[in-house]
Amino acid sequence: MAKQSNNLVVPQAQAAISRMKYEVATEHGIQLSEGYNGNLTTREAGTIGGNITKRLVQMAEQSLSGGAARKF
Repeated sequence: MAKQSNNLVVPQAQAAISRMKYEVATEHGIQLSEGYNGNLTTREAGTIGGNITKRLVQMAEQSLSGGAARKF
């Protein structure tokens, strides 16, 4: 069995990441339940994960640029 490697570098961020997951899912009309969501399609899961990544990159860029916000 493969070892999971999706551990958070900052474990305290778990709650924020979880909230972001539900926000993104809601924005895209994807129903998530607490716990296991194995009923999601690959497209739905990818939409959620991709948008979370996009937001995190935007947050990092804003932080590195001193807070100057850019919208795409």
